[in-house]
Amino acid sequence: MNIYTIYADLKEHTNPKDFVTSMTKFLKNIPQIQKFRITRMKLGFRSSNLGEFRIDMEFNSMQDLDDAMEKVLWNQDTIDNHCSFDKFVDADSLDHFLYRDYPDEQSK
Repeated sequence: MNIYTIYADLKEHTNPKDFVTSMTKFLKNIPQIQKFRITRMKLGFRSSNLGEFRIDMEFNSMQDLDDAMEKVLWNQDTIDNHCSFDKFVDADSLDHFLYRDYPDEQSK
């Protein structure tokens, strides 16, 4: 499993529920995603350089991740949904990570 993770802070005066609603709508429309999760930092407990929100998206393969990114880049409906939540995020706070289950087939 490949896990694509995004950390982000919201722009000032942003309603967190609106952000999560928009993000959920966006992620549900990407068929390559096996599972996703949106979490929020609790009680201020986090490394100071990571965003308050974390979004994890699970993909079976790197090809699925690539196909999902192609869909986001070239499908007008997906672009509109992406823009609908993108307006809530402080772009300077974005961090992206790619993880995999370990051990996995590649490590054997």
